[in-house]
Amino acid sequence: MSDGGLSETRLGRMHEVMTGHVERGHVPGIVMLLARQDEVHVDTIGTKSLGGGPMQRDTIFRIASMTKPVAAIAAMILVEECKLRLDDPVDPLLPELADRRVLRSIESPLDDTVAANRSITLRDLLTLRFGIGAILAPPGRYPIQAAMDEQEVSSGPDLPSLSPDEYMKRLGGLPLVYQPGERWLYDTGSDVLGILISRATGQSLESFFRERIFGPLGMDDTGFTVPEEKLDRLADCYQADPETGNLEVFDAVDDSLWSRPPIFESAAGGLASTVDDYLAFCKMLLGKGRYGGERILSRPSVELMTTDHLTSEQRSGQDVLLQPGTGWGFGMSVVTERQGFATPGTFGWDGGYTTSGHSDPQEEMVAILMTQLVAGNSRAGEIYGDFWTSVYQTIDD
Repeated sequence: MSDGGLSETRLGRMHEVMTGHVERGHVPGIVMLLARQDEVHVDTIGTKSLGGGPMQRDTIFRIASMTKPVAAIAAMILVEECKLRLDDPVDPLLPELADRRVLRSIESPLDDTVAANRSITLRDLLTLRFGIGAILAPPGRYPIQAAMDEQEVSSGPDLPSLSPDEYMKRLGGLPLVYQPGERWLYDTGSDVLGILISRATGQSLESFFRERIFGPLGMDDTGFTVPEEKLDRLADCYQADPETGNLEVFDAVDDSLWSRPPIFESAAGGLASTVDDYLAFCKMLLGKGRYGGERILSRPSVELMTTDHLTSEQRSGQDVLLQPGTGWGFGMSVVTERQGFATPGTFGWDGGYTTSGHSDPQEEMVAILMTQLVAGNSRAGEIYGDFWTSVYQTIDD
Protein backbone atom coordinates (compact mmCIF):
# COMPACT_ATOMS: atom_id res chain seq x y z
CA MET A 1 0.00 0.00 0.00
CA SER A 2 1.22 3.52 -0.80
CA ASP A 3 0.95 6.64 1.37
CA GLY A 4 -2.27 7.65 -0.35
CA GLY A 5 -4.02 4.38 0.49
CA LEU A 6 -3.69 3.05 -3.06
CA SER A 7 -2.66 -0.52 -3.84
CA GLU A 8 0.31 -0.77 -6.20
CA THR A 9 -0.91 -4.18 -7.33
CA ARG A 10 -4.36 -2.84 -8.09
CA LEU A 11 -2.95 0.19 -9.89
CA GLY A 12 -1.26 -2.38 -12.10
CA ARG A 13 -4.61 -4.06 -12.67
CA MET A 14 -6.07 -0.68 -13.64
CA HIS A 15 -3.26 -0.23 -16.16
CA GLU A 16 -3.96 -3.64 -17.69
CA VAL A 17 -7.69 -3.03 -17.97
CA MET A 18 -7.31 0.36 -19.66
CA THR A 19 -4.45 -0.85 -21.87
CA GLY A 20 -6.91 -3.40 -23.22
CA HIS A 21 -9.00 -0.63 -24.76
CA VAL A 22 -5.95 0.65 -26.62
CA GLU A 23 -4.86 -2.81 -27.75
CA ARG A 24 -8.37 -3.55 -29.07
CA GLY A 25 -8.29 -0.35 -31.11
CA HIS A 26 -11.00 1.44 -29.18
CA VAL A 27 -8.78 4.54 -28.79
CA PRO A 28 -5.15 5.29 -29.74
CA GLY A 29 -4.17 6.28 -26.21
CA ILE A 30 -5.24 7.24 -22.70
CA VAL A 31 -3.89 9.36 -19.85
CA MET A 32 -5.23 8.70 -16.34
CA LEU A 33 -4.61 10.56 -13.10
CA LEU A 34 -5.59 9.36 -9.65
CA ALA A 35 -4.91 11.61 -6.66
CA ARG A 36 -5.72 10.45 -3.14
CA GLN A 37 -4.66 12.29 -0.01
CA ASP A 38 -0.99 13.18 -0.63
CA GLU A 39 -0.33 10.84 -3.56
CA VAL A 40 -0.71 11.50 -7.28
CA HIS A 41 -0.51 8.58 -9.71
CA VAL A 42 -0.40 9.23 -13.48
CA ASP A 43 -0.50 6.52 -16.15
CA THR A 44 0.06 7.13 -19.88
CA ILE A 45 -0.95 4.46 -22.38
CA GLY A 46 -0.68 4.30 -26.16
CA THR A 47 -0.24 7.16 -28.59
CA LYS A 48 -1.63 10.66 -29.22
CA SER A 49 -2.82 9.60 -32.68
CA LEU A 50 -2.98 6.46 -34.76
CA GLY A 51 0.63 5.73 -35.63
CA GLY A 52 1.77 8.86 -33.79
CA GLY A 53 4.01 9.65 -30.85
CA PRO A 54 3.41 8.35 -27.32
CA MET A 55 0.90 9.80 -24.91
CA GLN A 56 2.59 12.03 -22.34
CA ARG A 57 1.58 13.40 -18.97
CA ASP A 58 1.37 16.89 -20.54
CA THR A 59 -0.67 15.84 -23.59
CA ILE A 60 -3.47 18.32 -24.27
CA PHE A 61 -7.05 17.09 -24.70
CA ARG A 62 -10.34 18.66 -25.74
CA ILE A 63 -12.30 18.29 -22.50
CA ALA A 64 -15.77 19.11 -23.89
CA SER A 65 -18.38 19.27 -21.09
CA MET A 66 -15.75 19.25 -18.34
CA THR A 67 -15.82 22.96 -19.28
CA LYS A 68 -19.21 23.32 -17.56
CA PRO A 69 -17.89 23.29 -13.96
CA VAL A 70 -15.30 25.94 -14.91
CA ALA A 71 -18.05 28.24 -16.21
CA ALA A 72 -20.08 27.64 -13.05
CA ILE A 73 -17.11 28.67 -10.92
CA ALA A 74 -16.75 31.85 -13.00
CA ALA A 75 -20.42 32.68 -12.48
CA MET A 76 -20.15 32.15 -8.72
CA ILE A 77 -17.14 34.49 -8.59
CA LEU A 78 -19.43 37.18 -10.01
CA VAL A 79 -22.18 36.24 -7.55
CA GLU A 80 -19.79 36.63 -4.63
CA GLU A 81 -18.88 40.08 -5.95
CA CYS A 82 -22.61 40.92 -6.24
CA LYS A 83 -22.19 41.58 -9.97
CA LEU A 84 -24.69 38.81 -10.64
CA ARG A 85 -27.41 37.47 -8.36
CA LEU A 86 -28.66 33.90 -8.39
CA ASP A 87 -32.38 34.66 -8.47
CA ASP A 88 -32.50 37.92 -10.43
CA PRO A 89 -33.86 37.79 -14.00
CA VAL A 90 -31.13 37.61 -16.62
CA ASP A 91 -33.16 39.86 -18.95
CA PRO A 92 -31.00 43.01 -18.50
CA LEU A 93 -27.91 41.21 -19.87
CA LEU A 94 -29.74 38.66 -22.02
CA PRO A 95 -32.69 40.62 -23.46
CA GLU A 96 -33.13 37.88 -26.06
CA LEU A 97 -34.58 35.73 -23.24
CA ALA A 98 -37.14 38.28 -22.01
CA ASP A 99 -40.89 37.67 -22.31
CA ARG A 100 -40.56 34.01 -23.19
CA ARG A 101 -43.19 31.83 -24.77
CA VAL A 102 -43.34 28.15 -23.78
CA LEU A 103 -44.61 25.20 -25.82
CA ARG A 104 -47.92 23.87 -24.55
CA SER A 105 -46.29 20.44 -24.72
CA ILE A 106 -43.08 19.08 -26.22
CA GLU A 107 -45.13 17.67 -29.14
CA SER A 108 -46.66 21.05 -29.95
CA PRO A 109 -45.99 23.01 -33.14
CA LEU A 110 -43.88 26.10 -32.53
CA ASP A 111 -46.85 28.46 -32.49
CA ASP A 112 -48.79 26.50 -29.86
CA THR A 113 -47.44 28.29 -26.81
CA VAL A 114 -48.32 29.88 -23.49
CA ALA A 115 -46.59 32.70 -21.65
CA ALA A 116 -43.70 31.87 -19.34
CA ASN A 117 -44.69 31.85 -15.67
CA ARG A 118 -41.63 33.88 -14.73
CA SER A 119 -38.31 35.23 -15.96
CA ILE A 120 -35.21 33.07 -16.40
CA THR A 121 -32.61 33.44 -13.64
CA LEU A 122 -28.92 32.71 -13.23
CA ARG A 123 -29.86 29.79 -10.99
CA ASP A 124 -31.86 28.33 -13.89
CA LEU A 125 -28.80 28.49 -16.16
CA LEU A 126 -26.47 26.96 -13.56
CA THR A 127 -28.85 24.08 -12.90
CA LEU A 128 -29.78 23.62 -16.61
CA ARG A 129 -33.44 24.27 -15.80
CA PHE A 130 -34.03 27.35 -17.92
CA GLY A 131 -36.40 25.62 -20.31
CA ILE A 132 -34.57 24.51 -23.46
CA GLY A 133 -31.68 22.17 -24.19
CA ALA A 134 -30.81 18.77 -25.61
CA ILE A 135 -33.90 16.74 -26.52
CA LEU A 136 -33.13 13.09 -25.83
CA ALA A 137 -35.34 11.60 -28.53
CA PRO A 138 -34.85 10.19 -32.04
CA PRO A 139 -34.15 12.96 -34.57
CA GLY A 140 -37.25 14.63 -35.96
CA ARG A 141 -39.68 13.34 -33.36
CA TYR A 142 -40.68 16.81 -32.17
CA PRO A 143 -41.06 20.09 -34.13
CA ILE A 144 -38.78 21.91 -31.67
CA GLN A 145 -35.93 19.54 -32.57
CA ALA A 146 -36.16 20.43 -36.26
CA ALA A 147 -36.33 24.11 -35.39
CA MET A 148 -33.24 23.94 -33.19
CA ASP A 149 -31.38 22.09 -35.95
CA GLU A 150 -32.44 24.65 -38.53
CA GLN A 151 -31.30 27.53 -36.34
CA GLU A 152 -27.99 25.75 -35.57
CA VAL A 153 -28.52 25.85 -31.80
CA SER A 154 -28.86 22.08 -31.20
CA SER A 155 -26.49 20.20 -28.92
CA GLY A 156 -24.01 17.76 -30.39
CA PRO A 157 -20.32 16.88 -30.74
CA ASP A 158 -19.68 19.98 -32.87
CA LEU A 159 -19.25 23.30 -31.10
CA PRO A 160 -21.50 26.27 -31.99
CA SER A 161 -20.37 27.97 -35.20
CA LEU A 162 -22.35 31.19 -34.70
CA SER A 163 -21.20 34.35 -32.98
CA PRO A 164 -22.55 34.66 -29.40
CA ASP A 165 -24.91 37.48 -30.37
CA GLU A 166 -26.24 35.56 -33.38
CA TYR A 167 -26.61 32.43 -31.23
CA MET A 168 -28.69 34.35 -28.71
CA LYS A 169 -30.79 35.96 -31.44
CA ARG A 170 -31.65 32.57 -32.92
CA LEU A 171 -32.22 30.90 -29.56
CA GLY A 172 -34.41 33.82 -28.49
CA GLY A 173 -36.55 33.30 -31.58
CA LEU A 174 -37.58 29.83 -30.38
CA PRO A 175 -40.09 28.98 -27.67
CA LEU A 176 -38.96 27.25 -24.51
CA VAL A 177 -39.77 23.56 -24.24
CA TYR A 178 -40.62 23.75 -20.54
CA GLN A 179 -41.39 26.51 -18.07
CA PRO A 180 -38.32 28.07 -16.39
CA GLY A 181 -37.31 25.84 -13.49
CA GLU A 182 -39.60 22.99 -14.54
CA ARG A 183 -37.20 20.46 -16.08
CA TRP A 184 -33.48 19.67 -16.41
CA LEU A 185 -32.40 19.83 -20.06
CA TYR A 186 -28.76 19.34 -20.89
CA ASP A 187 -26.13 21.59 -22.38
CA THR A 188 -27.70 24.77 -23.78
CA GLY A 189 -27.90 26.53 -20.43
CA SER A 190 -24.14 26.40 -20.05
CA ASP A 191 -23.53 28.11 -23.39
CA VAL A 192 -26.03 30.81 -22.45
CA LEU A 193 -24.28 31.09 -19.08
CA GLY A 194 -20.98 31.77 -20.86
CA ILE A 195 -22.54 34.60 -22.86
CA LEU A 196 -24.00 36.04 -19.65
CA ILE A 197 -20.56 35.97 -17.97
CA SER A 198 -18.93 37.66 -20.95
CA ARG A 199 -21.55 40.39 -21.10
CA ALA A 200 -21.44 40.93 -17.33
CA THR A 201 -17.66 41.33 -17.30
CA GLY A 202 -17.13 43.00 -20.67
CA GLN A 203 -14.43 40.37 -21.30
CA SER A 204 -14.05 37.27 -23.40
CA LEU A 205 -14.50 34.03 -21.47
CA GLU A 206 -10.86 33.17 -22.18
CA SER A 207 -9.73 36.44 -20.61
CA PHE A 208 -11.96 36.15 -17.53
CA PHE A 209 -11.21 32.46 -16.98
CA ARG A 210 -7.48 33.13 -17.24
CA GLU A 211 -7.53 36.13 -14.94
CA ARG A 212 -9.70 34.63 -12.19
CA ILE A 213 -9.27 30.84 -12.46
CA PHE A 214 -6.49 29.56 -14.73
CA GLY A 215 -3.84 32.07 -13.67
CA PRO A 216 -4.33 31.69 -9.90
CA LEU A 217 -4.47 27.89 -10.20
CA GLY A 218 -1.46 27.62 -12.52
CA MET A 219 -3.57 26.10 -15.31
CA ASP A 220 -1.20 27.31 -18.02
CA ASP A 221 -2.20 24.69 -20.60
CA THR A 222 -5.98 25.26 -20.41
CA GLY A 223 -7.91 27.47 -22.82
CA PHE A 224 -10.25 27.69 -25.80
CA THR A 225 -7.28 27.72 -28.16
CA VAL A 226 -4.08 25.65 -28.20
CA PRO A 227 -1.18 27.97 -29.10
CA GLU A 228 0.95 27.01 -32.08
CA GLU A 229 3.95 26.23 -29.88
CA LYS A 230 1.86 23.65 -27.98
CA LEU A 231 0.05 21.99 -30.88
CA ASP A 232 2.54 19.12 -30.93
CA ARG A 233 1.15 18.17 -27.51
CA LEU A 234 -2.51 18.07 -28.66
CA ALA A 235 -3.95 14.60 -29.28
CA ASP A 236 -6.02 13.84 -32.37
CA CYS A 237 -9.74 13.29 -31.73
CA TYR A 238 -11.57 10.34 -33.30
CA GLN A 239 -15.03 8.96 -33.83
CA ALA A 240 -15.96 5.32 -34.33
CA ASP A 241 -17.64 4.28 -37.58
CA PRO A 242 -21.07 3.02 -36.42
CA GLU A 243 -20.95 0.00 -38.75
CA THR A 244 -17.31 -1.12 -38.69
CA GLY A 245 -16.15 0.37 -35.38
CA ASN A 246 -13.03 1.65 -37.12
CA LEU A 247 -11.64 4.94 -35.87
CA GLU A 248 -12.07 7.95 -38.14
CA VAL A 249 -10.56 11.39 -37.54
CA PHE A 250 -13.00 13.88 -36.00
CA ASP A 251 -10.55 16.72 -35.33
CA ALA A 252 -6.90 16.38 -36.34
CA VAL A 253 -4.04 18.43 -34.93
CA ASP A 254 -2.85 19.64 -38.34
CA ASP A 255 -6.14 21.50 -38.94
CA SER A 256 -7.73 21.48 -35.50
CA LEU A 257 -10.56 23.83 -34.58
CA TRP A 258 -8.62 24.33 -31.35
CA SER A 259 -5.59 25.69 -33.27
CA ARG A 260 -7.33 29.04 -33.84
CA PRO A 261 -9.53 31.28 -31.70
CA PRO A 262 -13.17 30.17 -31.91
CA ILE A 263 -15.95 32.46 -33.05
CA PHE A 264 -17.93 31.12 -30.06
CA GLU A 265 -16.16 30.39 -26.77
CA SER A 266 -18.38 27.56 -25.61
CA ALA A 267 -18.89 27.43 -21.84
CA ALA A 268 -20.68 24.14 -22.43
CA GLY A 269 -17.73 22.37 -24.02
CA GLY A 270 -14.99 24.43 -25.62
CA LEU A 271 -11.91 24.07 -23.42
CA ALA A 272 -8.76 22.03 -23.92
CA SER A 273 -6.65 21.02 -20.92
CA THR A 274 -4.24 18.51 -19.37
CA VAL A 275 -4.60 16.07 -16.49
CA ASP A 276 -2.44 18.21 -14.19
CA ASP A 277 -4.27 21.43 -15.01
CA TYR A 278 -7.61 19.82 -14.36
CA LEU A 279 -6.28 18.28 -11.16
CA ALA A 280 -5.55 21.78 -9.86
CA PHE A 281 -9.13 22.77 -10.64
CA CYS A 282 -10.54 19.65 -8.94
CA LYS A 283 -8.30 20.09 -5.91
CA MET A 284 -9.57 23.65 -5.55
CA LEU A 285 -13.13 22.32 -5.43
CA LEU A 286 -12.14 19.52 -3.06
CA GLY A 287 -10.46 22.19 -0.92
CA LYS A 288 -13.75 24.13 -0.69
CA GLY A 289 -12.53 26.91 -2.95
CA ARG A 290 -8.91 27.06 -1.83
CA TYR A 291 -5.86 25.74 -3.64
CA GLY A 292 -2.40 26.39 -2.22
CA GLY A 293 -2.34 30.03 -1.21
CA GLU A 294 -5.21 31.01 -3.51
CA ARG A 295 -8.87 31.24 -2.61
CA ILE A 296 -11.03 31.21 -5.72
CA LEU A 297 -14.41 30.89 -3.97
CA SER A 298 -15.72 30.77 -0.41
CA ARG A 299 -16.52 27.44 1.23
CA PRO A 300 -20.30 28.15 1.28
CA SER A 301 -20.26 28.85 -2.47
CA VAL A 302 -18.55 25.54 -3.26
CA GLU A 303 -20.93 23.70 -0.95
CA LEU A 304 -23.88 25.28 -2.76
CA MET A 305 -22.43 24.30 -6.14
CA THR A 306 -21.85 20.69 -5.10
CA THR A 307 -25.35 20.18 -3.65
CA ASP A 308 -28.04 18.49 -5.72
CA HIS A 309 -30.68 21.03 -6.82
CA LEU A 310 -33.05 18.74 -8.73
CA THR A 311 -36.34 17.21 -7.72
CA SER A 312 -37.30 13.81 -9.12
CA GLU A 313 -39.75 15.55 -11.46
CA GLN A 314 -37.09 17.94 -12.78
CA ARG A 315 -34.72 15.12 -13.69
CA SER A 316 -37.46 12.87 -15.11
CA GLY A 317 -36.52 11.15 -18.36
CA GLN A 318 -32.85 12.08 -18.14
CA ASP A 319 -31.40 8.75 -16.96
CA VAL A 320 -29.19 8.51 -20.05
CA LEU A 321 -27.17 11.48 -18.79
CA LEU A 322 -27.96 11.50 -15.07
CA GLN A 323 -27.57 7.96 -13.82
CA PRO A 324 -29.83 6.76 -10.98
CA GLY A 325 -28.55 8.12 -7.70
CA THR A 326 -27.11 11.20 -9.42
CA GLY A 327 -28.37 14.78 -9.31
CA TRP A 328 -27.11 18.14 -10.56
CA GLY A 329 -25.54 21.03 -8.71
CA PHE A 330 -24.18 24.13 -10.45
CA GLY A 331 -22.45 23.00 -13.65
CA MET A 332 -21.75 19.46 -12.46
CA SER A 333 -23.31 16.22 -11.31
CA VAL A 334 -23.58 15.22 -7.65
CA VAL A 335 -23.92 11.65 -6.36
CA THR A 336 -26.94 11.55 -4.05
CA GLU A 337 -27.09 7.88 -3.15
CA ARG A 338 -24.72 4.98 -3.55
CA GLN A 339 -25.69 3.01 -6.63
CA GLY A 340 -22.17 2.50 -7.99
CA PHE A 341 -18.79 2.77 -6.30
CA ALA A 342 -18.74 6.55 -5.81
CA THR A 343 -19.77 7.75 -2.37
CA PRO A 344 -22.62 10.25 -1.87
CA GLY A 345 -21.30 13.77 -2.27
CA THR A 346 -18.96 12.90 -5.15
CA PHE A 347 -19.11 15.62 -7.80
CA GLY A 348 -17.74 16.41 -11.26
CA TRP A 349 -18.64 15.75 -14.85
CA ASP A 350 -17.69 13.98 -18.08
CA GLY A 351 -16.83 15.25 -21.54
CA GLY A 352 -18.31 14.23 -24.87
CA TYR A 353 -14.92 13.15 -26.21
CA THR A 354 -14.63 10.45 -23.50
CA THR A 355 -13.00 12.50 -20.77
CA SER A 356 -14.00 12.49 -17.11
CA GLY A 357 -13.11 14.32 -13.91
CA HIS A 358 -14.74 13.75 -10.52
CA SER A 359 -13.86 14.42 -6.88
CA ASP A 360 -14.87 12.21 -3.97
CA PRO A 361 -14.63 14.21 -0.70
CA GLN A 362 -15.21 11.18 1.52
CA GLU A 363 -12.30 9.32 -0.07
CA GLU A 364 -10.22 12.54 -0.40
CA MET A 365 -9.78 11.54 -4.02
CA VAL A 366 -9.74 13.05 -7.51
CA ALA A 367 -9.72 10.87 -10.63
CA ILE A 368 -9.32 12.14 -14.20
CA LEU A 369 -9.60 10.24 -17.49
CA MET A 370 -8.39 11.75 -20.76
CA THR A 371 -8.76 10.23 -24.21
CA GLN A 372 -10.26 11.53 -27.49
CA LEU A 373 -13.22 9.57 -28.81
CA VAL A 374 -16.59 11.10 -29.64
CA ALA A 375 -18.85 9.58 -26.99
CA GLY A 376 -22.50 8.57 -27.04
CA ASN A 377 -21.80 4.94 -27.93
CA SER A 378 -21.20 1.63 -26.16
CA ARG A 379 -17.44 1.81 -26.68
CA ALA A 380 -17.14 5.10 -24.81
CA GLY A 381 -19.50 3.75 -22.16
CA GLU A 382 -17.24 0.75 -21.57
CA ILE A 383 -14.18 2.99 -21.27
CA TYR A 384 -15.92 5.21 -18.72
CA GLY A 385 -17.26 2.23 -16.77
CA ASP A 386 -13.96 0.35 -16.68
CA PHE A 387 -12.08 3.47 -15.65
CA TRP A 388 -14.30 4.27 -12.67
CA THR A 389 -14.52 0.63 -11.56
CA SER A 390 -10.72 0.48 -11.73
CA VAL A 391 -10.33 3.75 -9.79
CA TYR A 392 -12.28 2.53 -6.79
CA GLN A 393 -10.76 -0.97 -6.71
CA THR A 394 -7.32 0.63 -6.15
CA ILE A 395 -8.32 1.85 -2.67
CA ASP A 396 -6.46 -0.18 -0.06
CA ASP A 397 -7.51 1.00 3.38
